[in-house]
Amino acid sequence: MNSTTTQGVTVSVSTNYLSEYSSPQQEHFVFAYKIDIRNHSEYTVKLLRRHWHIFDANGVVREVEGEGVVGQQPTLEPGDGHQYVSGCNLKTGIGKMRGTYLMERVADGRTFEVEIPEFTLVVPFRLN
Repeated sequence: MNSTTTQGVTVSVSTNYLSEYSSPQQEHFVFAYKIDIRNHSEYTVKLLRRHWHIFDANGVVREVEGEGVVGQQPTLEPGDGHQYVSGCNLKTGIGKMRGTYLMERVADGRTFEVEIPEFTLVVPFRLN
């Protein structure tokens, strides 16, 4: 599990290859990733937006940006956490993702970016 902390907010990521939804013969590889966000700061924070960079091993880079995560904009009190699962498809059996969340301190409306650690997406048979 990859983790990073920015201004007291820790983001951890774990991944899973979904062979039942993938078709390697057609260059279609599907991955799930689980995100765990923990607020270790002294402020209540709200997740406003996400911004992803998705890299295929063939050099293709995609960007995905939008409000919240899986239809939610969670508010986290100090000590709270939020988890969600999402997915990504690649044209290669190896890739990576990284990104940021735009967060807001609820008390004063100040926004700041929280780093999402870079993580690898790899089909298990490519590890040998």
